[in-house]
Amino acid sequence: MIGHLGINVPDLAAAKAYYDGLMPFLGFDEFLNAEDQFAYRPADGKPGTFLFVYPARESGEYSRHRTGLQHVAFMVRTRSAVLAAHAQAVRLGSEVLHEPRHFPEYPPPYFAAFWLDPFGIMLEAVCHHDRA
Repeated sequence: MIGHLGINVPDLAAAKAYYDGLMPFLGFDEFLNAEDQFAYRPADGKPGTFLFVYPARESGEYSRHRTGLQHVAFMVRTRSAVLAAHAQAVRLGSEVLHEPRHFPEYPPPYFAAFWLDPFGIMLEAVCHHDRA
């Protein structure tokens, strides 16, 4: 289990609301919901990475342009799942960096969309198949 994202305490409820609205579109279910943290796991008991979110213990702004976590890519099974995740990210008010499309600069097939969560973390939904 990996994926520790530190969020300022007042923002933890906002982060929970955002990720609750997004994670089902990426194939994840709630794993843990506590006052001081929350987490998601792959749906339907599938193996994979768990995502944990905790309150920040230190002040400071996150930047994806510094060494460390640059972005989180969620592999989905179909291109339509990429489209659905992107649409939900838009409904949630996310800043879209790259609309859903094929990315020829990455090993094919690579159909993906990229956006920022409310805290500046870049998220990606990607399908490595030609399944619609």
